[in-house]
Amino acid sequence: MMPPAMSFSKGHKLALLMALAAPAPVLTQVMPEPDVTEVAKTPLRDLNIDPKDIPEPLRVAVESPYETARLKNCKVIIGDIAELDRVLGADYDIAESDGKDRLSEGRIGESVVGSIIPFRSIVREVTGAASNERALQAAFTAGMVRRGFLKGVGLGRGCKYPARPRPAAKPGK
Repeated sequence: MMPPAMSFSKGHKLALLMALAAPAPVLTQVMPEPDVTEVAKTPLRDLNIDPKDIPEPLRVAVESPYETARLKNCKVIIGDIAELDRVLGADYDIAESDGKDRLSEGRIGESVVGSIIPFRSIVREVTGAASNERALQAAFTAGMVRRGFLKGVGLGRGCKYPARPRPAAKPGK
């Protein structure tokens, strides 16, 4: 006996599209927002023709997230944190939110453009694109770990901000 065909109402289709387009919570904090160029490159990325490169500061973080040998002074720590900020964006202690949770236009665009390729997830696995994406996500996570570690080292050594977490705002100010 064949299972009945699945049919969705318009509301269910929209909810499904939104769920598929919504990134995982960790990714929203780490991975940069795709722009129009990145959306257009989605099919090339899915076929592993134009994979995303891992930025150098993140490669270093993957190789040795807890390295301290070269952290001779607070200026070195500040420089390393600045390199990671350039790649990762603002850290939690300085990131500002507009208080609105909204759908990401770039991620929705990637999802829609990616839906053009039939059996996309299988194609991504076979071509190695999924493996590259996992490596990139792991590198962003390692970069966040490294930045947090550096701020902890800076705090322990008595460095001033930004080589340590931003001081909390005083109540009433």
